[in-house]
Amino acid sequence: MTQGFDAIILGAGAAGLMCAIEAGKRGRRVAVLELADRPGKKILISGGGRCNFTNIHCRPENFLSANPHFAKSALARYTPEHLLALVRKHGIAYHEKTLGQLFCDRSSRQILDMLLAECADAGVDLFLGTRTEQIEDAGGSFILQTSKGAFRATALVIATGGLSIPKMGATGFGYEVARQFGMNIISPRPALVPLTLSADDCAKLCDLSGVSTEITASIGRHRFREKMLITHRGLSGPAILQISSYWAQSKPIEIDLAPEKQLFMPMLASVSGRDAARAALLLREQMPQRLAERVIALAQPGSWTNHALQELEARLHRWPVTPFGTEGYDKAEVTAGGVDTNELSSTTMECKRVPGLFFIGEVVDVTGHLGGFNFQWAWASGAAAGGAL
Repeated sequence: MTQGFDAIILGAGAAGLMCAIEAGKRGRRVAVLELADRPGKKILISGGGRCNFTNIHCRPENFLSANPHFAKSALARYTPEHLLALVRKHGIAYHEKTLGQLFCDRSSRQILDMLLAECADAGVDLFLGTRTEQIEDAGGSFILQTSKGAFRATALVIATGGLSIPKMGATGFGYEVARQFGMNIISPRPALVPLTLSADDCAKLCDLSGVSTEITASIGRHRFREKMLITHRGLSGPAILQISSYWAQSKPIEIDLAPEKQLFMPMLASVSGRDAARAALLLREQMPQRLAERVIALAQPGSWTNHALQELEARLHRWPVTPFGTEGYDKAEVTAGGVDTNELSSTTMECKRVPGLFFIGEVVDVTGHLGGFNFQWAWASGAAAGGAL
């Protein structure tokens, strides 16, 4: 038998569950089909298990897309305060970390439980461990053949996510559906991902694996001032993850190793004590000793004249690094690129050429910065589609 619903949502992640809640509250009969044997896997691991569920400073400027204006409508209509009202309703204690990031005091499980409770209240049917094998546009409705039988609905929402963290079940299924219906895809790529260095550069630095320091990482007009972490293969930490979303293969990144500091003024003021040991001592005020000594060893000038010190100062504020690559989807927090936003309505997330077909969340070419912004896009795009079903 074919089970009939008003709407079928593929994917029980943040976007899919929010969409189901909003549609269910409007009286729609909603089925959520999830490939995994449990919902919200990425919710559970996010924020170190405490779920960085939104950011109070959310703005359109915190998102990447081939169309930077696309996300504005949905983000304006479902704000962090809307999500916070739901969090407070369920008595979830939370706190703000740096830069407006909101985390659960206890566990990310609370956010998932909140969503599942809201789905239950809205009469949403959840089908876990359900593989979608075929989708047919039946003219006014969609018929899905799945591992648990056939489903039919007048609306189909794709909330299957991107390619990041395949061990959590990530697949490219959403892109396959988009291609089936003739939609354009902006080439997916790993984002918010650690960067690797060449063998030569790694030999100079990677034995300091585990050392971190505050930097500003820049590509063009994009700048992020946060921590950088040296790894056994390259660079990570919040500043590097942020800038990785803007990085293109073989392009350099500029690193300011001492943001807003003038390191060598004491040496310029005196003709004595001008040597590598004194330079490293001054640099240690900004970073760990081992890293300070390594930086001076790599950048040590041939002399210690005023001009040489000024050149050294300038180099440390504009240190060029050309990554070899990234750690790939295994370590990427999100996938950039995806379904071309030109194919979708910015107010409803509905496909312009295929009525009743919607795409929401990470599968769409909208990618947030680190710090709760990708969750906010999931809530906002899910609510936009849910309100239109």
